[in-house]
Amino acid sequence: MKKIGFIGLGIMGKPMCKNLLKAGYPVVAYDIVTQALDEVVAAGAERGTSPKDVASRSEVVITMLPNSPHVREVALGKDGIIEGAKPGTIFVDMSSIAPLVSKEISEKMKEKGIPMLDAPVSGGEPKAIDGTLSIMVGGPEEVFKEVEDILKVMGASVVLVGDIGSGNMTKLANQIIVGINIAAMSEAMVLAAKSGVDPEKVYQAIRGGLAGSAVLDAKVPLILQGNFKPGFRIELHIKDLMNALETAHEIGVPVPLTSQVMEIMQALKVDGKEKNDHGGLIQYYEKLAKYEVRK
Repeated sequence: MKKIGFIGLGIMGKPMCKNLLKAGYPVVAYDIVTQALDEVVAAGAERGTSPKDVASRSEVVITMLPNSPHVREVALGKDGIIEGAKPGTIFVDMSSIAPLVSKEISEKMKEKGIPMLDAPVSGGEPKAIDGTLSIMVGGPEEVFKEVEDILKVMGASVVLVGDIGSGNMTKLANQIIVGINIAAMSEAMVLAAKSGVDPEKVYQAIRGGLAGSAVLDAKVPLILQGNFKPGFRIELHIKDLMNALETAHEIGVPVPLTSQVMEIMQALKVDGKEKNDHGGLIQYYEKLAKYEVRK
């Protein structure tokens, strides 16, 4: 089994790293948050002291970080992966970042003989824990084949979609669809519930038809309980939609619905709800309608 370096042990990264340990992979881990690192070390990981240190002790290095600047710094900065990795070490960035940044980092890594994949994920914390994430991968097929089994420990769906940057472009498409789905569901559920129809029965009635979706099944039960504990925070979805808007504008693709959902999320951020789960987007509609959709 290849020795894996894992950097970034947040809501998503920590369970992903633990699943690799459960599958028997040797892992050296690192995070700036000592408590998170202590937890995976207790689960069997070796303790890394920096991205450079992790890379020097690994055959495959995985990062799961918040955004483009964090990945750039960890990969290319002082004591970064590029300083520790040997030629032939495979770098797999599973963060959700701007596709152009993935390409930029890949070019720098290639100069040092370090092949890179961008492999962002979808599914939130529950699927990270279960090891059933959807993983969309960009990069050379021969590199993908070398780490496919590793990725399948963390994901139920692992698809090579194209060249480097394609994984993150696919993730942006995913986040547009998820965000607009949540907004549409929220708008519809507030309308139905305030009119006097039982929201639980509305959900049961429509989930088997064309309006049914993974978003509906994942979010409505939580909304009915008023549970907005984050599986995927609004502030992270804002980050993804910002990347989507910037990328769309760069390549000349109008995205009016994405812009609308971004403004709804920004309003929730102003309201202090940015750390809620993105299913909490319904609170924007509830506030306007002066009605809460609950059991």
